Amino acid sequence: MNDDLQARIDAYNAAWNAHDLDAIMAMHAPSMVFENHTAGEVAEGPAVREHIGAIFAAWPDIHFESRRTYVREDLVVQEWTATATHTQPMSRGGITAAPSGRRISWKGLDVIPFEDGLILRKDVYSDSVSILRQVGLLDDGGEEE
Repeated sequence: MNDDLQARIDAYNAAWNAHDLDAIMAMHAPSMVFENHTAGEVAEGPAVREHIGAIFAAWPDIHFESRRTYVREDLVVQEWTATATHTQPMSRGGITAAPSGRRISWKGLDVIPFEDGLILRKDVYSDSVSILRQVGLLDDGGEEE
């Protein structure tokens, strides 16, 4: 069972790195919930496609590298590092950072429960402070990155 689930999460991660919305959505249950807890964003059902498409539009070259993956019966928890180029305006808390062209990276973790081989949820927890610092929305306090 875990080998099958490992193969499914590997295919899902590959689809994310290929920015293949059709392949990603084919792996989701119809009532799938995508919630980025650190960004305060949530999408459900068919709205998940548009939400993920907006991520790819905001970060056209986003790429995820898995650091650790834990596979248990019907559950995957994975730690990753994302890299992307800041090519689009980014707004948080009423402040907008103009595109800097900087290549940035940040760490995160996904909690992904499965049912009948399909993804029920994707709960994302990421280092938003690192993102905000790297795009200039948060002062680094004089520390060097």
